[in-house]
Amino acid sequence: MTTSQDTAPELTGEHIDRLKENMTKVEALSKRLVEIMAQKTPHNPALDGPNQELFAKAATAYWNDAIHNPAKLWEQQIEFWGKSVLNFAEAQKAMAQGNIEAHEEAPKDRRFANPMWDTNPYFHLIKQQYQTNAEAISQAVANVQDDLEPKDRRRLAYFSQQIIDMMAPTNFLATNPDALERAVETEGQSLIKGLENLVADLEANDGELVVRLADESAFELGGNIATTPGEVVYRNRMIELIQYSPATETVHETPIVLFPPWINKFYILDLKAQNSLIKWVTDQGYTLFVVSWVNPQVELSDVGMEDYIQEGFLAAIDTAKEICKVKQVNAVGYCIAGTTLNLTLSLLKQRGDKSIKSATFFTTLTDFSEQGEFTPFLQNDFIDGIEEQVSKDGILRSWVIGRTMSFLRSNDLIYTPAIRSYMLGETPPAFDLLYWNGDGANLPAKMAMQYLRGLCQRNEFVTEGFELMGHKLHISDVDVPMMAITCQTDHIAAWKDCYRGVQQTSSRSKTFVVSESGHIAGIVNPPSKKKYGHYLNPDLKGDADTWMNEADYHEGSWWPMWEAWLKKRSGKQVPAREPGDSKHPPLSPAPGTYVAVKASG
Repeated sequence: MTTSQDTAPELTGEHIDRLKENMTKVEALSKRLVEIMAQKTPHNPALDGPNQELFAKAATAYWNDAIHNPAKLWEQQIEFWGKSVLNFAEAQKAMAQGNIEAHEEAPKDRRFANPMWDTNPYFHLIKQQYQTNAEAISQAVANVQDDLEPKDRRRLAYFSQQIIDMMAPTNFLATNPDALERAVETEGQSLIKGLENLVADLEANDGELVVRLADESAFELGGNIATTPGEVVYRNRMIELIQYSPATETVHETPIVLFPPWINKFYILDLKAQNSLIKWVTDQGYTLFVVSWVNPQVELSDVGMEDYIQEGFLAAIDTAKEICKVKQVNAVGYCIAGTTLNLTLSLLKQRGDKSIKSATFFTTLTDFSEQGEFTPFLQNDFIDGIEEQVSKDGILRSWVIGRTMSFLRSNDLIYTPAIRSYMLGETPPAFDLLYWNGDGANLPAKMAMQYLRGLCQRNEFVTEGFELMGHKLHISDVDVPMMAITCQTDHIAAWKDCYRGVQQTSSRSKTFVVSESGHIAGIVNPPSKKKYGHYLNPDLKGDADTWMNEADYHEGSWWPMWEAWLKKRSGKQVPAREPGDSKHPPLSPAPGTYVAVKASG
């Protein structure tokens, strides 16, 4: 077998000298790194993990189990010791013989793809012992599950897995063969570039480590992403409202007003022409308005959910009605904007306002009784920490939200990109989706706490009612024709949780859809790709599992099915409308100005 060792470059004295020279540069960069970290503004430690009470409960449960069943504990310890000794003995034998005996192939872990993990005794021992340790930790956590509350169980499992993932040998230079090989091949230049990447990321985020996922220099808003033509036709402190240029000679009379989430930027729906939902909607003959939310800074700290509704949802709907000279619009809400669209519908129902003809929800939660993968972050210790921090900062900074989301998929969104950037010295890829993912937004302090406390923790919208704007808003008020698009592998808004919320509305016309794939790919799923299918079942009386068991599978994107549903609620054909009117003259070309404001600004 040819290994990495067989093809390693011969190191001459000249190579060694250059390597030493580059290591001196690394030392200089390290000093710069220390200076950045010394100037870092400290944040509330509660944002970094659970309080000690969780681990104290786990330790107590573990020792109680050990006292009542000591044989079980000894059995596990002896098994761990035995595996550890065997790992060492195998490494010793391999070093003596010069080769490692083949074993039955375990499922391949992408982190250990380098052949040296299987052919080099040093790296093989490290891998084997890491996997042995990980198994022992997982087993110990599983043993105490019965003695903890369900939420504590879920949190313990999550945080213990984070420890396991963090301690992977691939995350450390001395135990990462890819990084060591690259350092030797490049005479240390890869480490210099890696440290430069690390320093740049820290400087860009005021000392907070947020791994850059994409090459930001490869993208220009309005240049090679967010290019569908349109104009900003309305602006206030909360939104820019973009009306997109028509792509057909006639359009449906009833316009669409689309509300994207304000945690990220709206152009996820307009990355490029081939997968742009925005372009596709205009191509089907609709007048489309899309809200671009402001990226809040400290001066908007007192902005609450009521302001998002009044100055965002209602302002956009009223403007669209005025420009199109109609009494109703079809509204679309994505993620948190879908949640808020439900609040808006409840408010309008109580006011007797019928401005919304139909509502479409993308990956929208309204019933938070099951907190899913966010359970570790929605308990009081973490939320108390956020409340303390935002009362000081005035905003919930985007890095807190982004880091939380990333840790739900830490190997893919934190450790692997960090290894490539900081150890291998690679430039992040020019990937539009990852560029968007890193282009986050802040949240106003008041709004963040209303959402986290009132909706996520206390689940008021589907229980006693969510008090806002002089009303007690409730999901039972929502009665317009609706379609809910959910995604089968969505880890942010699990489809079963979305389903439970839709069931509690009073709408007589409900269509529930489960698209294949996740929170983004299941929505940004153009028909031309012929990639992900979807499930439909008109019977929403049973539970989620019953719905899925009886659902029909349809190949291809849900977009055409949605458009056929929308067409019936969009009125007659009228001459195509150019953006704006005499009272709403174009203010700037799409994608507008708010979208360009970075969260660190």
